[in-house]
Amino acid sequence: MPRVTDVVKNLLIINVILYFGVFVLPPEIQQWFRLYPPMSDQFKPVQLITHMFMHGSPMHLFFNMFGLFLFGPPLEALWGPKRFLFFYLVAGFGAAAVHLGVNYFEYLNLMGSMNPDEIALVLQEGGDVMLSGKQYTDSMLAKLNSAINTPVVGASGALYGVLVGYGMNFPNAKLALIFFPVPVKAMYFIPGLIALDLIGGFTGFSIFGQNIAHFAHVGGALFGLLLILYWRKYGSRL
Repeated sequence: MPRVTDVVKNLLIINVILYFGVFVLPPEIQQWFRLYPPMSDQFKPVQLITHMFMHGSPMHLFFNMFGLFLFGPPLEALWGPKRFLFFYLVAGFGAAAVHLGVNYFEYLNLMGSMNPDEIALVLQEGGDVMLSGKQYTDSMLAKLNSAINTPVVGASGALYGVLVGYGMNFPNAKLALIFFPVPVKAMYFIPGLIALDLIGGFTGFSIFGQNIAHFAHVGGALFGLLLILYWRKYGSRL
């Protein structure tokens, strides 16, 4: 494995500093850095960038940074720092786009099955309900409120792009999960990991735990794949 390369090192440092720096701020300030759906009053365009450097817990931070530490340096050594950083950010933005797109589709479905008074209630007070740590007892109100006011954080989408890049450039490297310590070639391991996220996104069943933005993972992988295919066909100017 190559040394920790410059862009990877700086990404690790930024993520760790921002996590612990923002963590000590009041909750009403912390929310500025999370990515809210555009339907939410809390949404700010800058969150499309800031959410990629935020994490929900120390373990969330650790696993994303550990993955970046393992799989980022070989790609940066292969591509160079500018190209790697561009790839990382495109995967992160792609993850956000897919997550928000799926979320908006769910939002439209819920809007079509609820009356105007219920919708107005959630739009008026739903954000405050979420910030107070509570939720509606009515299932439809709760689903709509979650679709509007649930933020997403983390570098997982960008990391999934990095995983795809690693798998396509080092397909015979053998990988394993902590809870499945059987080495499997990257060409099989990484698609399998993405398939698990697809299953989790459509069914809600997940081996990765609760509150996982599965479609953000899939989006990061998809945009990473598309960018690599574009580079292979047309080349890169970076």
